[in-house]
Amino acid sequence: MSRLEPVTRCASRMLAPNAGLMTLDGTNTWVLQQPGGEQRVVIDPGPIEDGHVDEVAALGSISLIVLTHGHFDHCEAAPRLHELTGAPVVARDPKLCIAAEPLSDATGRTSLAGLDWLTVLTPGHSSDSVSFLLENDRALLTGDTVLGRGTAVVAHPDGQLGPYLDSLQRLRDLAATEVDILLPGHGPVLDNPLAVLEYYLAHRAERLEQVRAALAAGATDADAVVERVYADVDQSLWPAAKQSVLAQLDFIDGRT
Repeated sequence: MSRLEPVTRCASRMLAPNAGLMTLDGTNTWVLQQPGGEQRVVIDPGPIEDGHVDEVAALGSISLIVLTHGHFDHCEAAPRLHELTGAPVVARDPKLCIAAEPLSDATGRTSLAGLDWLTVLTPGHSSDSVSFLLENDRALLTGDTVLGRGTAVVAHPDGQLGPYLDSLQRLRDLAATEVDILLPGHGPVLDNPLAVLEYYLAHRAERLEQVRAALAAGATDADAVVERVYADVDQSLWPAAKQSVLAQLDFIDGRT
């Protein structure tokens, strides 16, 4: 039986079997298909694990493979899925593209397989992160910019806090008028997009104040900041927290 789960009119989810502390329930591979249409677009085919890519390929009629960003838990299976289906792979990073030009450096609309979507540049979690607004579904695919549970890591040094804050504000403005549901790269779908984006912005502001307070209290490096600011967080997550702290320190120092 297929693991494909319909979520909106045009978007269905197939959960990759790579659950973990950083990947939550696993990577959400999103399959887009116009009702009644034959062609499909796959967003983030995920990792090569336990036959996931073969099951995605078995859906058939895949016209395009799209990546929200280049982290392996989202893109590792893309070359294999291309081999199995012939579908080109498109991403912001030219190195990830196969038989396709990279996504534009500007926000823009795409029409393919009967689907219309708006590509929104959302750097910050990574420099190449993008999100996609399915305008007819009023659904926003966020990759790792916004997660279905918890908050995202700013993956320093490629990820930077200044661009991330700008991206969150951009998505918050979209959510205020054009979005009813968030389709994240990990975790459950979210049906309160405006509240989620406002929480993300408030959380980042709060963390920045906590980092400033830790520095004022004598913390001299990122590890010391993590020990103070993330004392109530499972220590297995401290390496990821350190990435965000490094990004925060660069932001405070005016470097990003």
